This record gives sequence, C-alpha cells and structure tokens, in this order.
Amino acid sequence: MDDNELNPDNRLSHMDQAMFLTQRATGRNAIVQCVWVYQHPVDLAALRRFHRSLGLGLLGRRIERSPLPFARARWVSDRGPVDIDIARRARPRAELSDWLDDRGRLPVDAERGPGWHLGVLPLIDGSTAMTLVASHCLVDGLGIIGAVADAAADTTCALGYPPPRSRPRLRALVQDARQTVQGMPEIRRVIAEAVRTARIQRAQTSSISAPPLRPIRSRGAGRHESVIVPAVAIHVDLDEWDRCAEDRGGTSHHLAAGFAAKLAERLGRRRTVDGAVTLQIPLSGRIEGDTRANTLSFVSVSIDPTRVTSDLSDARTVIRRTFEKLRQAPEQVSPLLPLAPLAPFVPKPVLKHLTEAAFCYTDLPVALSSMGEVPPIAGRPDGSEAEYVFGRGMIQRVMRRDLERAQGELALFLLRGCGQMCITVTAYRPGGRNTKSELRDLVAGTLAEFGLRGVIE
Repeated sequence: MDDNELNPDNRLSHMDQAMFLTQRATGRNAIVQCVWVYQHPVDLAALRRFHRSLGLGLLGRRIERSPLPFARARWVSDRGPVDIDIARRARPRAELSDWLDDRGRLPVDAERGPGWHLGVLPLIDGSTAMTLVASHCLVDGLGIIGAVADAAADTTCALGYPPPRSRPRLRALVQDARQTVQGMPEIRRVIAEAVRTARIQRAQTSSISAPPLRPIRSRGAGRHESVIVPAVAIHVDLDEWDRCAEDRGGTSHHLAAGFAAKLAERLGRRRTVDGAVTLQIPLSGRIEGDTRANTLSFVSVSIDPTRVTSDLSDARTVIRRTFEKLRQAPEQVSPLLPLAPLAPFVPKPVLKHLTEAAFCYTDLPVALSSMGEVPPIAGRPDGSEAEYVFGRGMIQRVMRRDLERAQGELALFLLRGCGQMCITVTAYRPGGRNTKSELRDLVAGTLAEFGLRGVIE
C-alpha cells in the first residue's frame, strides 16, 4: 500500500469538485469577502500573527488536479500569501466601498494560488479598514467565519494535506483510476436518479401555462465587458432591528426576509404571475471539524412584499410551512446537488452551456444569505474589537450580457455582530443606471418603510 493511502482522503467532495469545474468552464470566479473597520489604531504585529494563522487553517490549501481527466482533484497544502498587503496611502472614508471593490477584483485562484489575500487600508479620519478575500472554491461563508475565528484565537488545525506535486505521475494515475472505478456504482445510481427526476419535472412543468419572462438584452459594445455589481453595506443597531421584528410579529430572520422582499419590489423583482418575490436561502450543512469548502444547499421561499413593512405574520407562516415540508421531504432541497458527482464526466462546453442556461431565471430570484451571530472572537483579528464587521459574496469576471440575460441580480448577506445587524446588498437592474448612489437611495428608502435607520456605506 502506498503512503498516500495511509493518509486521510484529501479528494474534493463532489460538490466542491462541481463548483471548481463549473467556474473553470464559465471563466467566472466566485469569492467571499470579510471586512473589518476599526475606529482606533490597529496592532499590525497582531494582524501579522493573524495572517500567519489563516495559512495554517482551512485557507491553508489549494486544489491540485488529477492527471486522470475524470478523477476528482485533491487538496494540497499552501500557506497562501507571504504577508499582508498594506495600502501605501490613506484614503477618505467615502472611498472605502471603492477600495473594497478593488480588493474584490484582485485575482484569487484556488488551483494556481494565491487562493486568498488580506489587505489593510488606513483612512484619513484615523480609522483603519481590513478585508479578507478568498476563493469560494476554498471556503464558503460560514467556513470563512470559522477560519477567521480560529486564526484570531491563534488556533490552528492540522489538515494533513500533502505538499503540492508530492505524488509521482504514475502512482497518481493508478491510484485515481482505482478510486474512480470504485465510485462507478454511485455514478450509475446518480444517472438513474437524474433520469427519474427529469421525467417528474417534465410532467410537472407541462401543466404550467405561465409565459416565461423575456431577458432584457442590452445593446452595444458594453454587453461584452465585465462589470462589478454595485454593493453597499448597511449597519443597523441590533436592538432597534430586533424591536422592529418583534413589533411586526416576527423574528430577525422574518424581518430579513421581509426587508429583502420589499427591496426586491423596489427593484422590479416581483414575479409576473402572482406578484410574489422568490427568496433563495442557503442552508449550511457544516459540522464541527468539517473540511469541505462548500456545505450549502438551497431552498426557495415565496414572499408577498405587500404587507411586510407593518406585519410579518404572513412571511413567518410561509417560511414555517416551507421548512416543515423540507423536514418531511428533505430531497426537495437543491434537487441539482445530487447530480454533482456527474460534473467530471460532462464536457467543458456542455457544462458551460448548462451553467449559463441556469442563470436565465424566470422567477427573478433574490439571494438571502444569513451568517447568523458572528462569534465575538471573529470581530477581533488584532485582539481588539472592530467597530464594524460585515461581508459579502462576489463574482469576478461576470459579463454585462450575462447579468442582462439573467434579468439582473439582487443578493443580501446578513450577519449579527458588534452590536449591529450588518447587511450587504449587491444589485444590478437591467436597463438601470446601476450606480452605488442609486442603490444607497433604494436601500435608505426601504429602511425608512420599516421605520429603521442605519449607516449606509
């Protein structure tokens, strides 16, 4: 038996493999971004210890492909960047959002490296901003919060991944071929299940008479340019947020859903058929010691935005019923996830076509991701508590034509920390001006409808 087989299995999960191959096929790159803003001086020596600890945890790895085309890739060790990237000049606080966009555009590559980077920006008013950007192929939202908390506590975990290119090519071919053959019964089962599911879906959709929405096609050379979707961050006092939810007969989760639905209404994202808003809510399957990059499945919830500013009871009822159904039929959560093992066997052009077709939404979905309560230690990268903590997801190299074809985009990322509800909103409206100023006005107007006030940047 070779040495590699004595070590823990370092192959990517089927879901991680599918995400990696999909992003390679489309040329897009999904990232996760964490942000801290300090109103007081930071301890750079402590931040450098934090940076080193990040490279010893869940981020301390990258993807190495198999020499066998249909075999799963593997995790190998990689400590990441050598040092923190500290901006050479201070910038006004008003430019913080632009700097975050700039950091979000910097390349990260889960295969070639670096898979993540940490940047620090001194601000003219004496405060300091810091942001961590990582490839979604390395880690998801809850995963990066855990990695940050471990690094801030100077807690490292031995993942046991081998160094890059540590397997001789012949040994890798033999080992991967054997494991691929051993996995063929599962592949056959997945194919049979996919055929069965396709037949059921055809039968269900044949009775639906509602016409599909027509994509709004932009014209001119701009269609072929990559764009950064406008994003703003909102900070609402946590007591005020919770009181608002309670006064309307709901909890923080119900208020988040109501806020997302009302903002979607302002952006023209109500369904044509019934006027409801489709919320896509990720559910995390991450458990203690989980080393998967992505542990998410998704559920869709339909919310009528008409009354949510004054009464959350309808939203609460719909959400409760949806999750009750899922407990009874868990297979309805992300029905495409079981197909992930097939990704290595799908030709790259076909995978690209299938992925792009999936973005042609007809129900104008709104992504609503809640990270829940952030562990206090995750808000203290340098040992002291940051005044603001927030985060977001982002797609690098997304093309304007794809956003137009997808009917635009609206995504909200929420977390509770530092005494605040922090909400990051990213939005693109087909045919709109799509400026941050416009988005700030839309967000401020939506907050006002709920009687809420917040800092928007």
